[in-house]
Amino acid sequence: MSLRDWLRNSWLVEHETSPEEIAGLLAIVERDLANAKVAGLSEDWQLNIAYNAALQAATAALAAAGYRATREQHHYRTIQSLAYTVGWPPAAVGRFDRFRKKRNITGYETAGVISMAEAQEMYKLAEGLRDDVVSWLKKNHPKLLKS
Repeated sequence: MSLRDWLRNSWLVEHETSPEEIAGLLAIVERDLANAKVAGLSEDWQLNIAYNAALQAATAALAAAGYRATREQHHYRTIQSLAYTVGWPPAAVGRFDRFRKKRNITGYETAGVISMAEAQEMYKLAEGLRDDVVSWLKKNHPKLLKS
């Protein structure tokens, strides 16, 4: 399967990005990485903010590849697309997806179920993804990066 197959399945739509859009998404990543470290936040919020940072990094990679996820299962598709954009291994994609599910539980069902270790792991995943996306952009789409 490829992103073209996803497009045919209506899981993605074609999207023309710009250096401004990529810069905006990466700015959100940096903002959220900083905010996830604010003292006094609950572990739930730390994870949620770091998760958003990672999701925005994945969104930037998908946009650079020429696509945007459709509304249905938007987060799931954006996360899964990392295997096709930056070449993330299945284990890393699976770990990110497990955090998506955990975040949904804390966001919509039960509070206080995130441990400090989980919040820190999500933060490290987001940092690593940011670095991988920026490296991938430099190598594959340097015109989308503002100097």
